[in-house]
Amino acid sequence: MHIVLSIAGTDPTSGAGVQADLKAFTAIGAYGVTAAAAVVAQNTCGVRSFVPLDPSFVGKQIDAAFDDVRVDAVKIGIVANAANTEVVADRLRQHEAENIVLGNGTKSGDHLLDTDAVAAVRDTLVPLATIITPNLPEAAVLLDTEEATTWQQMHDQGTRLRSLGSPWVLLRADTSRTRCPTSTICGPEGARAFTAARVETLNDHGTGCTLSSAIASLLPGHSAQDSARQAKRYLHDALIASDLLDVGHGHGPVHHFHQLCPRE
Repeated sequence: MHIVLSIAGTDPTSGAGVQADLKAFTAIGAYGVTAAAAVVAQNTCGVRSFVPLDPSFVGKQIDAAFDDVRVDAVKIGIVANAANTEVVADRLRQHEAENIVLGNGTKSGDHLLDTDAVAAVRDTLVPLATIITPNLPEAAVLLDTEEATTWQQMHDQGTRLRSLGSPWVLLRADTSRTRCPTSTICGPEGARAFTAARVETLNDHGTGCTLSSAIASLLPGHSAQDSARQAKRYLHDALIASDLLDVGHGHGPVHHFHQLCPRE
């Protein structure tokens, strides 16, 4: 069984953050370990506030995981500020981490990265990642540009993101609110459409966390492209089954354990 480390923030409603990551790891068949980078006051209705943890403590958590267990893959979510970003990058280099999946620090328009952290993520974490998985707003923040609204713009932004140092980029147009028809995956052989049937649901809380965690769980045994494809399929099914849940008054969570709870 592969062991996957999540470095991310928290979610009291367990639809996103390290709580969602652990669910996705388990659902895919991996064992999850965590290092919290921020404590976030959020729910299905949005983010209220967040408190970055002390960088030295974030580093100690990462060391504690690597010093005791074999870490086969790493998923990075919210790191909150530039200081934490630098510590995370330093520790991952020190421990020679492999199969790194980088999400990003925005969700539903709520910025969970300090402004000065964006450049740090772009300069230090992106080059360490095997694959990065931003959605359209997150990609625009990383590139300091307007959000893509056409397939050609997605293609161009995916290529620009890949030039930052990560060999693979999955640029996600994954909610019913986007005007783009599909996602794009960019790799050594160029960019191409990465299609999946759209699920019309409001239960999309934590989709980015879930997808990147599923990819990280698969990456030790599969190519980046195959990992992304299988993870997209898992997320698609989790979105379809989300109507079995009744959690919150806003954008509810996906059903991470839909395989264990089939419809009657």
